[in-house]
Formats: sequence, C-alpha cells, structure tokens
Amino acid sequence: MTNITIRKAEGTWVVRAGGAVLGESQNVLELSEGDAEPVIYFPREDIAMAFLDESDKQAEDTAKGTANFFSIVTKSTTLENAAWSYDAPSETAARIKGHLAFSTGEKLAVERV
Repeated sequence: MTNITIRKAEGTWVVRAGGAVLGESQNVLELSEGDAEPVIYFPREDIAMAFLDESDKQAEDTAKGTANFFSIVTKSTTLENAAWSYDAPSETAARIKGHLAFSTGEKLAVERV
C-alpha cells in the first residue's frame, strides 16, 4: 500500500477556472502519495459550489476510498469531472473528508498566492 502523508499547506491558495476564482483558502491540505505530485485539497466551504455539478463518475482508490467527481461550469465551457472529493475516505485519508481537489490544466489552475 502506498504511504499517504497529509499536512496543512502554508499560505493562501486559489483555484481558478475559465478566469473565474472558484475558491480561496488558507486552510488547504496537501496530500502526498508515493512519488506522485502532491495534491491540494480545498475545504468545501471555501469553494463556490454553485459552479460545480456532481457527475455520475466515481473512482475507487485502494488507499483513499471512493472518489465522487464534479464538473465545473464556467461561462465559456464545462470542465467534465474536473474536481473530486472523498465523502467517506479511508482511515488513512480521513483528514480530506469535506475537501475538494481539482485536475489542473489549461483552463483550471490551483496556485499559492
């Protein structure tokens, strides 16, 4: 099983999609898993959930549990399954419950400001 480390990320973080700020938080968590790039998780209460539509997609992760996906609706496009959360994470990943992570790319950015 992959070793998971979760810690509070320092500073203020923002997530932007299609030029709009979806959220800003000083309470993000950084999840590190093996050799993979760390993933930033935002508390749900710091995200403009009106821009997110829960999709039917789910993915099972042996270390973290079942991920539920969300599509992000911006003025110009819909980013399919671009965010995810673990509503009932494993004991190892319990701290990310109530948090959202985002697939970064050309139209979606997560950055420390």
